Amino acid sequence: MEEFRRTYSRLCKESGAEPQETVLQQMHQLPQGRLDLATQSLTVDTCRALGKLLQKEALLTELVLSDCMLSEEGAVLLLQGLCVNTIVRFLDLKGNNLRASGAEALAKLLRQNKSIQSLTLEWNSLGTWEEAFAAFCGALAANGALRQLDLRNNQISHKGAEELALALKSNTSLQQLDLRWNHIGLLGGRALVNCLPSNRTLWKLELAGNSIPGDILRAVEQAMDHNQDRQTAFRESQARAHVLSKEVRHLREEKSKQFLDLMETIDRQREEMVRTSKASAARVGQLQEALNERHSIINALKAKLQMAEAALALSEQKAQDLGELLATAEQEQRSLAQRQAKEHRLEQQEAAERESKLLRDLSAANEKNLLLQNQVDELERKVKSQQDQLFLTRQELTNTAAELKMRAVQAEERLELEKKRSRQSLEDAEHLRFKEVEHMTRHLEESERAMQERVQRLEAVRLSLEEELSRAKAVALSERSQAEEELIKAKNQVRLEEQRLAHLEEKLRLLAQARDEAQSACLQQKQVVADAQARASQLGRQVEGLRRRLEELQQELSNKDQEKAAEVTRVRLELQEQNGRLQAELTAQEALKEKAAALERQLKVIASDHREALLDRESENASLREKLRLKQAEIARIRDEEAQRASFLQNAVLAYVQGSPLRTLSPQK
Repeated sequence: MEEFRRTYSRLCKESGAEPQETVLQQMHQLPQGRLDLATQSLTVDTCRALGKLLQKEALLTELVLSDCMLSEEGAVLLLQGLCVNTIVRFLDLKGNNLRASGAEALAKLLRQNKSIQSLTLEWNSLGTWEEAFAAFCGALAANGALRQLDLRNNQISHKGAEELALALKSNTSLQQLDLRWNHIGLLGGRALVNCLPSNRTLWKLELAGNSIPGDILRAVEQAMDHNQDRQTAFRESQARAHVLSKEVRHLREEKSKQFLDLMETIDRQREEMVRTSKASAARVGQLQEALNERHSIINALKAKLQMAEAALALSEQKAQDLGELLATAEQEQRSLAQRQAKEHRLEQQEAAERESKLLRDLSAANEKNLLLQNQVDELERKVKSQQDQLFLTRQELTNTAAELKMRAVQAEERLELEKKRSRQSLEDAEHLRFKEVEHMTRHLEESERAMQERVQRLEAVRLSLEEELSRAKAVALSERSQAEEELIKAKNQVRLEEQRLAHLEEKLRLLAQARDEAQSACLQQKQVVADAQARASQLGRQVEGLRRRLEELQQELSNKDQEKAAEVTRVRLELQEQNGRLQAELTAQEALKEKAAALERQLKVIASDHREALLDRESENASLREKLRLKQAEIARIRDEEAQRASFLQNAVLAYVQGSPLRTLSPQK
């Protein structure tokens, strides 16, 4: 409130006036949220400052200005400031002698302000100015926030009461109206009684001290009681409707949560099934790839075997070629021996011819000895020298022939030994190759049979797993369809419950209308009783019958409430049953998960067995590769030895052919 005081002082100084000390004292003493300036004489400047302050003040909820002797201008300034205020709820203008301008300002306030709920205008003179009061009543008809209005001692005449009656017909918020100690009279009372059936919110109307007949006052009391009962029934129905709406909203939220949880569980199960199917498909693919790798390895081994067989065939072909070369070498050696024999025979013939020629020359020389005695010695020496040369040549021929025979014999022995060795090595190699080929073919056949049996077992396991997966998928789909059907049933039940609630609300509305009509009829009957007392007993019986009807209606309402409570309990029981079913489904899904885990474990065991088999096969393949490598090395060694032997033999033959002395002694043709 200190800030409020400072703002008030500043506004007064800005307008050129001094702030009132009494007002400042009251502002200092008052509690927060309430400004009580009762019995304080407020000047126009103070009213102007308060009006400006109330336009911006956001803390005051109650404003008491009773008995402040406000002038017309001061009241207008204050009410103009309150027109834009949205915080003040309680306004007290008691005993300020408000007149025409004040009534017009109040009309403007009621049209523009939407926050004031209680307005006290006791001891003013609003009713003396008919046109201003009519404007006030028109603003009251349009106002939708005011709940309590105090118009005591305002000199309101029957015309003012008629204006108020017109305003009350249109007003839908006013609940308490105090019109005591005015001049309403019989006409004003009747106008007010006639407007009450159209107004269903006003439940308290004070009309004492207005010269109104007792029957009209009783009719007003009955109408107020009727409105009060209607308000209580309306509040109870609102409370019940609010409770029912909250329960329905709660049920909807619970069902939506259950539906979302169910959908989430179904989605999770679907994702898990998709993951398991993908994992099984991937594992089956891996197994298939491993089988394909095994087949490719076996095919590679077969190809290597074929290559080894081809290499062996090539080695055999090379051995045959070497044999052919040896045969050709032997044939050449035989041809050389024949050629040497022919040359030897030719040389012997030439020697014989030479001897015959020498003998003829000797005879001719003996015949001419007599003639050539001087040349006899020379000829004899020549003959002796020639004989020595012949002897030496014959000895050399015999020596060379013996050497050639020895060399031929040695070459033949070497050839025989080489032939025996090559035949033995070829036979041993062929025997070993035959044994290894038989062993490898037998081993490959056994491995192929074992692999085929394992592939068949894996295919059977895969088929069983696929059947179990298909059964699990079918069970999950059936359970999902059942859950969806149950959800659809639950939705239909909720929709039926909503329709029932709407039907019950419609019945309540119809019953309220019937009750309102009955109450209006009761009012009419009571008015007829006031006009003609002769029919009082009959009207009393009708009133009693209507009361019994109201009790029956109330009993029906209570029965409907009980039925509604029973329906709510039944829906709760159904929801509990659905929860039980959902829990059973969850247990079934957990069992399916356990089955999937067992299948995964089986797949892991199969994969480990398959991995071990692959390792065994790889070790076998490695041993086979090592054996093949050794065989290839041995074949290469044999091939090198054969090539070395052939080269040695060729060199020996060439050396023998080139180093033969007969070649040098053979005559040139």
